[in-house]
Amino acid sequence: MDGQEYLNQISATSQPIGSTKQGWWRSKFFMWGMGALGVLIVIIIIGSILGSAKGGEKNLSYALLLHLNNTAGLIQEYQPEVKSSALRSSSASLYGVLTNTSKNLNDFLVQKYDYKEKEVDTKIVEAATLEKDGLEADLFEAKINGTLDRIYAHKMAYEISLFMSEEAKLIDSTGDSNLKALLSESHSSLENLYENFNSFSEAK
Repeated sequence: MDGQEYLNQISATSQPIGSTKQGWWRSKFFMWGMGALGVLIVIIIIGSILGSAKGGEKNLSYALLLHLNNTAGLIQEYQPEVKSSALRSSSASLYGVLTNTSKNLNDFLVQKYDYKEKEVDTKIVEAATLEKDGLEADLFEAKINGTLDRIYAHKMAYEISLFMSEEAKLIDSTGDSNLKALLSESHSSLENLYENFNSFSEAK
């Protein structure tokens, strides 16, 4: 019995000193540190969301303005080549909506962001230019192939759908009542014009 007690004593003294202690990851200091880190991450995420909302409004507005101006420029170039008087009339109305929206949006951006076209992010400019070049190539090809009226109507219907989508997205992303008002007016006008282009038929 004395021998067993001696062995038990040796076994007890040979255990690592810290074996009965909790792991460092279970310590109060570690838990507090992780909690503080979690709060910091949440704050950063919220700040990022708020920052991107403002940047989103600005960038979406810049992209829309360039799109408006580019498409209006192509309408001005190709509208005289359209044979259908009804299609030319609808085109003139569309041109009026786009130029009016462009002016109102430009004034808004100058006032709120001190807008200057030369300072727009190059990625936004490149995307707008690429889209314009694609539309221009399609209209030019239609012109030389004698199918301009049909392609023009199809392309303008598509452009209107793009504008309405861009404006709806911008309306949802902004809290500015002035911007919402000018975009809503434009959206309503474009919606009224859409069917004129979408239902166009050269047989009429």
